[in-house]
Amino acid sequence: MSHSKRNTSLAFFTSHERSLLKSTWGSQATRLSRDSFLPFASCQLCLRIARDPVACASNGDIFCRECAVSNLLAQGKEIKRLKKEGERRQREVEEEELDRGAEEEERAIAQFEKTMMGLEGGGKKGKSNASEEMERSEGRGVKRKFELDEDEMLKNAKEERAKARKALDEEKSAKPTLPSFWVPSLTPSTNHSQASKAAKLSPLCPASSTENKHSLSLKSIITINFKTIPNASSPTEPPTCICPACEKNLTNTIKAILTIPCGHVLCKPCAAKFMSPDEGPPDPHASPTKQEAKNRVVCYVCETDLSGKKITAKDGEDGARAEKGAVKSGTVELRSEGTGFAGGGDNMVQRKGVAFQC
Repeated sequence: MSHSKRNTSLAFFTSHERSLLKSTWGSQATRLSRDSFLPFASCQLCLRIARDPVACASNGDIFCRECAVSNLLAQGKEIKRLKKEGERRQREVEEEELDRGAEEEERAIAQFEKTMMGLEGGGKKGKSNASEEMERSEGRGVKRKFELDEDEMLKNAKEERAKARKALDEEKSAKPTLPSFWVPSLTPSTNHSQASKAAKLSPLCPASSTENKHSLSLKSIITINFKTIPNASSPTEPPTCICPACEKNLTNTIKAILTIPCGHVLCKPCAAKFMSPDEGPPDPHASPTKQEAKNRVVCYVCETDLSGKKITAKDGEDGARAEKGAVKSGTVELRSEGTGFAGGGDNMVQRKGVAFQC
């Protein structure tokens, strides 16, 4: 009798299995510390302080302009390659369907010739549906005139084509299924008969996650205009970004708001204080111009209208083309890494895995 047991034979975990579960297997989660986060205004691609910073208008991700344009060009090349690959596969599917249709037609013609020569079929089994229906009508004492119209011919042609397709499928299924890479008839291939249409491809923001996918384009990139002061501790270090209203340093511990399209950045308390519409009731004695100005939101720095209107086309640019990829004016929260309230819950990382497999 053996005194040893497999690890999977027990109904509970041993101490060795628990140590493996904590160190190697299973789902693991941990909380990142302050040292694991990038400084404020860092590029999400090169992980350095952004030079000539730009932001994604939909999600507020910060990039260097050079990094963002290079990434868009690389995604554009990959999208073109995928489109060409999809067109090639579509042509292969169409050619395969044409070859299959020609083979079915040849099989139907050969079957028809054999039937006419009396080599296959016979008796009641070889009769057509129209002949059987006429015989049943004559057996009941009713004489029906046989009419061979266009619908009847199409119906018979479809039935013959279906029979030929079924016979071809049975012959292919009877062949050996062992794949062979040196015999052309046995080379394994994918089935393109149920291939669906490829989804519309568009460049994605490189900072997007699987839960929050958003697109990025040259028209949706907003230039960021930080208000900066020289770094007091080290002149060689990049300048410090400050809020133009309260002149506090913009760091990961406070949320920052970007204005679109002017690109000025304020801290969230100042944006809520200076760039929010008046909540009081409208003055009935005021002129329409003053009532409209009261509900309008403008930038604190340059007084650009942020009421949500679409950005107009530039000089020499097609209006319809600009309207297609234009972004609306307004505000967006810049994405920054941090803990607590400023991090927004992004300081937790998790790895999913299987604990044990027998």
